[in-house]
Amino acid sequence: MKRPRIFSPKGTGKIKRATGSPGSRILGVGGYRPERVVPNSEIVEAIQSSDAWIQERSGIVERRFARPDETVVDMSYAAAKDAIAMAGLDQSEIDAIIMATVTHPYQTPAAAPLLADRLDLRCAAFDISAACAGYCHAVSLASDMVRGGSATNVLVVGVEKLTDFTDFTDRSTAFIFGDGAGAAVIGRSDHTGIGATVWGSEGDSWSTIQQRESWVELRGREGVAWPAIKMEGHKVFRWAVWGMAPVAQRAMEAAGVKPSDLDAFIPHQANMRIIDAMLKQLKLPKDIVVARDIATTANTSAASIPLATERLLREGLVPHGGLALQIGFGAGLVYAAQVVELP
Repeated sequence: MKRPRIFSPKGTGKIKRATGSPGSRILGVGGYRPERVVPNSEIVEAIQSSDAWIQERSGIVERRFARPDETVVDMSYAAAKDAIAMAGLDQSEIDAIIMATVTHPYQTPAAAPLLADRLDLRCAAFDISAACAGYCHAVSLASDMVRGGSATNVLVVGVEKLTDFTDFTDRSTAFIFGDGAGAAVIGRSDHTGIGATVWGSEGDSWSTIQQRESWVELRGREGVAWPAIKMEGHKVFRWAVWGMAPVAQRAMEAAGVKPSDLDAFIPHQANMRIIDAMLKQLKLPKDIVVARDIATTANTSAASIPLATERLLREGLVPHGGLALQIGFGAGLVYAAQVVELP
């Protein structure tokens, strides 16, 4: 038997070190809410419910629906322009785009390269699928890219057109979802403006929130209902309340901050009762501002945290440069949390 030839490596240790940044931070945020406001009264008949029942169950009063011809790229573009403007950058200074979405209706191409083209950019651009935790995942990736030297200014977008995937006769989900886009620009900083991310997944509970059928299963079949999103609400509620509060606590510990250091708590806008229950579990000080964007925007999945952040800053409810604890959680089941310095 022939002995394998032994090769000596030629270039070990010769790769040039990437020049990154000592820290990263959010330079600007932006948001886009579609024009059409949809009150509960437009939802209730199909699910044999009432405005009072929806508000008691979720805290939602109204939501926004995109136009039929309005795409996730259209909404992302509007949010991105505002985020870039707040960051004080020219759009040509963006050198990477990460788009978090589960409602871009094409397997390929991804939505991010289409947004890059809309912005007249030829930069790195890719989508990630982490549902309601997508924005926090994207912030973590962007922060690592900036600190590692593979990008200088990263545009992060969380966007959903959930009306395309909602069964408006499903009593458990019809009233929950809305459409919208939120964006942030992550750039260089001489200090740490984005704390370590605490994240994970519980794939054994994938069926708790899911698309009804795969695209492959629908191929060639007639008379099959559109594969809308379905959810086991009571299971999601228990998981979010009892499982996510410890994750948020660990994110504060990873960032080295105490609850009293926070100016805002910005959780995924899934349900007002979940937000209130998480507050009790975390025992946050009463003077901390809590995002409750869900009342008028509903659950916009990956867009919910950046949209809530944009509203808090725009309405002057939180200080620029303040600290916020943000946490996203949803289908997968996946989650991610970090403490960030507001732009």
